[in-house]
Amino acid sequence: MQRDRLAEAIQLREEGRAKQDQEILERARTLLMELLAAYPDDAEITFQAGVAHDNLGLEQGAIPLYVRAIDLGLAGPDLERCLLGLGSTYRGLGRYQEAVETLRRGVREFPANRALQTFLAMALYNSQQYREAMEIVLTNLLETTTDEKLQYFKRGLTYYSQHLDEVWES
Repeated sequence: MQRDRLAEAIQLREEGRAKQDQEILERARTLLMELLAAYPDDAEITFQAGVAHDNLGLEQGAIPLYVRAIDLGLAGPDLERCLLGLGSTYRGLGRYQEAVETLRRGVREFPANRALQTFLAMALYNSQQYREAMEIVLTNLLETTTDEKLQYFKRGLTYYSQHLDEVWES
């Protein structure tokens, strides 16, 4: 029963997010909060409640739920998404140091997730760590682009992405 209600709440939240429908999102959040009241130590329910808050623009309410879900042992793809949600929420609220720390953890634990890397680059930019931010963005661009002109210059751009401050003497 609990898992069925959770699946229903997730489906409702996803529908509300896709349609940008606040009413549907609020119904999903209400259902998730009822489940959370009944199962306060369930990491997945706690995480999903955090996502529902985030989807509704209730970022301050999402943070403690994300943190609690992590503390409860959230793992796998849910942890990956939770770290992204928490890090991007911290960044959006101007809590840049917490964003960088959270997103660095995400990148360490899920190195193939380019969304985590990109959000980390934005948080680094906000923290005035411009060189590292640019290196991450350029690396991701060069590793994913099919643009012929960028591919032609890939070797040089890859080098420059790691030596942005270098100046040649003539």
